[in-house]
Amino acid sequence: MLHYTVYHSNKINSPWITFVHGAGGSSSIWFKQIRFFSKFFNLLLIDLRGHGNSKSLILNPFQPKYTFKVVTEDIIDVLNKEKILKSHFVGISLGTILIRKIAEISPDRVLSMVMAGAIIKLNFRSRLMMYFGNWTKSFLPYMIIYKIFAWIVMPNSNHKESRLLFVREAKKLYKKEFLRWYKLTAEIIPLLKVFRQVELKIPTLYIMGAQDYLFLAPVRKLVSRHRNSKLIVLPNCGHVVNVERPELFNKRMLSFINKRTNFLAV
Repeated sequence: MLHYTVYHSNKINSPWITFVHGAGGSSSIWFKQIRFFSKFFNLLLIDLRGHGNSKSLILNPFQPKYTFKVVTEDIIDVLNKEKILKSHFVGISLGTILIRKIAEISPDRVLSMVMAGAIIKLNFRSRLMMYFGNWTKSFLPYMIIYKIFAWIVMPNSNHKESRLLFVREAKKLYKKEFLRWYKLTAEIIPLLKVFRQVELKIPTLYIMGAQDYLFLAPVRKLVSRHRNSKLIVLPNCGHVVNVERPELFNKRMLSFINKRTNFLAV
């Protein structure tokens, strides 16, 4: 079972929000959301396999490699254990792919999706980054690869806090875990193609940074075609919007969720 943390609201019958971090991070990435949202909602924060306090998770010997299906089922197991029948889901970066996979497997469980720094399509630069990682992962220390990736995805001076946070969390990974997660990149391109082609009937909010050079343009294009999706672009902000512009992020997310629940958080 994955390591996870639960925060219960003092309000009666509060809805749930489940937070899913990205590759190399941990549930600590949501530290600027916990105090704000725990006043209104029950919160579930999960550490994915090999990340944070889940790094000692023992793999099922009959599942020798990670797949998006396996990693997604880890999250569903936690929901089942806590008897969470329905939840709003919030993800950052690769976490948005996992949320979309949950919505595909168990749509009745997903009240809404908030996709921060969403990965919808890999452009030329992001594919080049992926190929570079594949070419060098056998001989370069994984932290060097990760630091290069962090600089490419979060290059500006105002991205420094996000960049340092992800590098610090990535240091907690074992090299073996990094390689297991990196092998998931083989699934990403066909999986994202399906996500772009098949729209789910679940309210979805994309919150992107105006300086998210790798991933913003494909999200703009997607939202123009998907009727159940909405896009908010935060100015002076890069990939990790919940860390760089937390007050604005929290406000926009709260407004979106309030409109999609009978419970009004004020």
